[in-house]
Amino acid sequence: MTYSSGRIIHDADSHVMETREWLEPFIEEAVRGALKPLYGRERSRIDDLLDGAKARKSDAAAMEKAFENPIAGPKGWVAAGAFDPDERRRVLDLFGFSSQLVFATSSLRPALSAKSVDGLYAGARAHNLAMAAFCGTDPRLLGVAYVPLDDAARAIEETEVALAAGAGAIWVSAGAAGDKSPGHPDFDPIWARLQAAGKPFVLHIGPGTQTQPKPFQNNGRERAPDLHGGGENLRFADYVMLAYAPQIFLTAMVYDGVFDRFPELKGGVIEAGAGWAPEFLRELDLGFKSFGRTDPYLKAMSLKPSDYIRRAVKFTPFPGEDVGRMIKDGGADLFMFSSDYPHPEGTNDPLGRFERTMGEIDEDAKDRFYRRNFEEMMGLKVLAPA
Repeated sequence: MTYSSGRIIHDADSHVMETREWLEPFIEEAVRGALKPLYGRERSRIDDLLDGAKARKSDAAAMEKAFENPIAGPKGWVAAGAFDPDERRRVLDLFGFSSQLVFATSSLRPALSAKSVDGLYAGARAHNLAMAAFCGTDPRLLGVAYVPLDDAARAIEETEVALAAGAGAIWVSAGAAGDKSPGHPDFDPIWARLQAAGKPFVLHIGPGTQTQPKPFQNNGRERAPDLHGGGENLRFADYVMLAYAPQIFLTAMVYDGVFDRFPELKGGVIEAGAGWAPEFLRELDLGFKSFGRTDPYLKAMSLKPSDYIRRAVKFTPFPGEDVGRMIKDGGADLFMFSSDYPHPEGTNDPLGRFERTMGEIDEDAKDRFYRRNFEEMMGLKVLAPA
């Protein structure tokens, strides 16, 4: 019996745990000097974890243990299928997921830390081609390419390269598009291309995410460790802000008319929580009602703001959120399942955690959560509920 227990499930969020050399074959020589090494120049704990995970290939007992129950087993770089595509296929067999979006963990760091636009786009290109190589061995693996919107002309070029390489979705920053709104007409060729290709844009924790402003961290106390005991990831005050950047981005896409101009465009908000989404839709409509009498752009809208979002965008809750309550509050058409595998935030039983909140939810709504909403976002053929 698979982890999915026979139910058709698509996983809207998983990750690759990149090896030190993961990007190397895909970095153009002309710009290699503009990109920092993925994990720095010195050996670190990540190298120790990777060495141990690679060594188990020659140890039958270790391999058997790694695949005993991957969803509840070790996570991160030592998880089964963390960086080896052959292992990931085996993991998918055990999970029984029909498909899985695959995001970066660390491989955007060289791009995002580059000091030039050339470095930014070279790093994105290397990541996108590396992701295509990882996912190209199994049609269930849907690689997520990253396209910086800092330069519109280069962004459409990178979108074309990513789609040609087989990207399943295009990740854009939840922040501003350089010095412009993502709804600026300069970016219409990108939204048009995604609409024509039937591929969604996705926002994900990382680029553009808003965290606690630094002055608020000056509270007279020693800074607490992050969720994993270190210093690089989110803390409590950051977590409660995860919804801010997606709300700003989606408000711009509605107000600037992108969803009017491209009615078939789809998008997803991944790993930013989802309990806020129903209230966000209500706030959009309240603003529309309050300002629509005088604002010409609101007057020109063919739909209410919430209707654009419902038509175009899906959201992934965290396993700790009450999905049953959210479906009752916001409707069954907004939310999707995700495992976050092999990140530990996905917990040792995301399916069980979601199920425990959905005792009063009917099978049609559950099928939307596990399957049909993802299929709609991804432009896959949507079958009638079983």
